[in-house]
Amino acid sequence: MKTLKFKSNINCTGCLSKVTPILNQEKRIEKWDVDLKHDDRILTVETNHLSIDEVKQTVQKAGFKVSKI
Repeated sequence: MKTLKFKSNINCTGCLSKVTPILNQEKRIEKWDVDLKHDDRILTVETNHLSIDEVKQTVQKAGFKVSKI
C-alpha cells in the first residue's frame, strides 16, 4: 500500500461533499481523507494501483485541484 499526499483546494465541508462520491467510486482507492484544518487542506490517498496523475484526474472530475507534496 502506498500513501500519497496532496495539497488541495478542497476548502470546506461543502467541497468535501462534492468530492466524496467521486473518490468513493474509484475502486482502486483503499482509503482517503482530507484534513480541512491544515492550511494546505491535505488530501491523503492510500492505494496500490493509482499513480499520482490518476489521483489528480479523479479529483479534477469533481472540480478540484491537487498538487503532490
